[in-house]
Amino acid sequence: MLSAEREEKKAVSRTFSPRQNHGFTLLELIIVMFLISLIFGISAVFFVNSLPAGKFNAAVRDISSSVRHARALAQINGAAQSVTIDLETGKYGITGRELKPLPPNVRLKVLDPFSQEVTEGQYAFHFSPSGSSDGGTIVLWNDKRMVSIVIDPVVGAAVVREARP
Repeated sequence: MLSAEREEKKAVSRTFSPRQNHGFTLLELIIVMFLISLIFGISAVFFVNSLPAGKFNAAVRDISSSVRHARALAQINGAAQSVTIDLETGKYGITGRELKPLPPNVRLKVLDPFSQEVTEGQYAFHFSPSGSSDGGTIVLWNDKRMVSIVIDPVVGAAVVREARP
């Protein structure tokens, strides 16, 4: 009977021995926390660098969307519509509605088919009820990219193109 008790004590001591590894060491936890903070730090840098590019792309999409919307309103309502661009304040939008500001560090100019480059004052693209317009090009650029929005004079369509600096 004594040997049976000894065997039982040995079995219990093997399963609940304080020498067995039941968790992580402090060094393992420090290494994991370091790797997690490193990943978050790198992703924050990528996010901050992509933010200005995202604002630039959003401005290009919004201006081309305003041009398309003005053309559609002219066709639906049967009345002329226009998109106004204030080159000095950096605001744009459909005439008669609130003008939207450009993001910081985004510059803008208009290439008029008749008077060439316009860089100051206000400029308006007019759309007739048939959908045609007076045409022209809106050029937006920042430190890294240049994009042009070409407005077709016959059908009034807005085409976004990557421009050469």
